[in-house]
Amino acid sequence: MNAQLVCVLALAAGTYVFRLAGPLLHGRVELPARVQELLAVAATVILVALLATGAFTEGHAFAGWARPAGVLVGAALAWKRAPFVMVVLGAAGATALLRLAGLP
Repeated sequence: MNAQLVCVLALAAGTYVFRLAGPLLHGRVELPARVQELLAVAATVILVALLATGAFTEGHAFAGWARPAGVLVGAALAWKRAPFVMVVLGAAGATALLRLAGLP
């Protein structure tokens, strides 16, 4: 058995254990309210960091100004509670128009 297969099987088993832990520990473990608040904030911070990384970088370099502008348009549409399809189309359209205009 090669090393790649062992790694894939180990990651699959770990993923399954994490998914199984939630339902098994649901009624047995109670987190304090402060920990629950911190976990919610941590999830938000991770999502914002992922958004920023995807919006501003491509490879190891700056992605240009069109992509962050498109993300900003999408965020504004989402803030206004536009339908998801409109958010995606608005962000993609803004990015495409800016790139068509010559903005990298």
